Amino acid sequence: MATPTDQTCSAEFLQEHVELIWSQIRENSPIYQFALEKIKINSVEKGTVKAGLRVEKKHLNSKGFLHGTVSTCLIDWMGSMVIASHGLEKTGLSTDIHATYIATAQEGDMLLVVGQASRVGRSLAFLTVNISKVLPSGETQIVATGTHTKYIKQ
Repeated sequence: MATPTDQTCSAEFLQEHVELIWSQIRENSPIYQFALEKIKINSVEKGTVKAGLRVEKKHLNSKGFLHGTVSTCLIDWMGSMVIASHGLEKTGLSTDIHATYIATAQEGDMLLVVGQASRVGRSLAFLTVNISKVLPSGETQIVATGTHTKYIKQ
């Protein structure tokens, strides 16, 4: 399979590569199949991925707000997608993940998840993820932020 290792790769090629890696990961991950069943990858550039997810009842805690484990799941998942945007087929193992919860989201809210690579080296990748909800005005409000480190040595 061709991989997008050349910086001149088109956004379309990168999008297809990341979608392929996501389909392979999803196939073998019951938790992702459950929690992220309807996530949509909106755009891909090398080192940046944007995705959207509508909050459903299954994503809520007992108070009716987005569950912290769903936010952390999104951070973990997005880290893999950002690594895939660098042309890698194996997206590594988490060595460190942090989430900071800033605001709430409720059932029906649309989440915008943006992941960026701070650095993708030979052994480790350092990533940041912002999870925002899209307000009726079209503006976004940060719900959670995260950092993620993954061991990626192929």
